[in-house]
Amino acid sequence: MKTDARITNPIEIDPLAESNGHRENEVLRRIANAINGVRFGSVEVVIQDSRVVQIERKEKFRFDKPGRG
Repeated sequence: MKTDARITNPIEIDPLAESNGHRENEVLRRIANAINGVRFGSVEVVIQDSRVVQIERKEKFRFDKPGRG
């Protein structure tokens, strides 16, 4: 079985959303979207000074041999 790992571009949080009071909702929505799009892999949330500053999604694509699984 081969595994192809890929890290998507980090998702940056809109700094203007914080001033509008919507930053928390935007962060939660983006984390949920990152999780929903991954079948095999992980989602990493990067925090600095108690604030989410980046969300990274790592996906794996598995290619099984025919007739297995």
